[in-house]
Amino acid sequence: MIRLILVALFVVLFLICSIPLLILEWMIGKFNMDVKNRSSLAIVNWAFRCCLFLAGAKVTYLGEENVPKDEPVLYIGNHRSYFDVVSTYVRVPRPTGYVAKTEMLRYPLLVNWMKNLHCLFLDRHDLKQGLKTILACIEKVKSGISICIFPEGTRNKVPDTFLPFKDGSFKVAEKTGCAIIPITINNSAAILEDHMPFIRKAHVVIEYGKPIYMKELSKEDKKAIGAYVQNIIRETYFKNKELV
Repeated sequence: MIRLILVALFVVLFLICSIPLLILEWMIGKFNMDVKNRSSLAIVNWAFRCCLFLAGAKVTYLGEENVPKDEPVLYIGNHRSYFDVVSTYVRVPRPTGYVAKTEMLRYPLLVNWMKNLHCLFLDRHDLKQGLKTILACIEKVKSGISICIFPEGTRNKVPDTFLPFKDGSFKVAEKTGCAIIPITINNSAAILEDHMPFIRKAHVVIEYGKPIYMKELSKEDKKAIGAYVQNIIRETYFKNKELV
């Protein structure tokens, strides 16, 4: 329970104490958006590293050399934990927006930082709004911002399984030509979700796959792009199980 208290206390204190930083970031954005993007990234990366430290999480990162540093990409990952965002965001090499559920909009200050980081919000029950979110993601990538989507649509609660990857998530890569970077996450639910509300020490393994460009795929693979990428992540997942 002590780790849960420490993480929760840190998050609350960070959000309250960061109000002046939010104001400063807003002012910086009026003059230089690139500086704002980089400074917001650095601030939140520091906060997320603190959360991982307080949670006692050890994370092993593999394949980071596969992530292009000079162009925006579409990250696609499996999803079992709130810590999936925390543990992957600390390694992004450039401004990156995550697609989150609209329920996150109810949390003041947190949502301000999310918007600073170009996060977008998806209503899973409204197809029309979902399409608008994907179109917004496309514009983000065209402007140089990477996007991360967990295409299962929700946290999968069953160990060693995968929910179907929604093909609509891949429209971002199809329309922009950006690389798809598979992210395979092992054991993140061992931090919290496997024994809520307790936070416990855990070893998480995250592997970044080689870039996938849709223009290089066969017509059949393009048509079933969700299953294609999921198969890559599934194979990597079971390969890495012995490492946790």
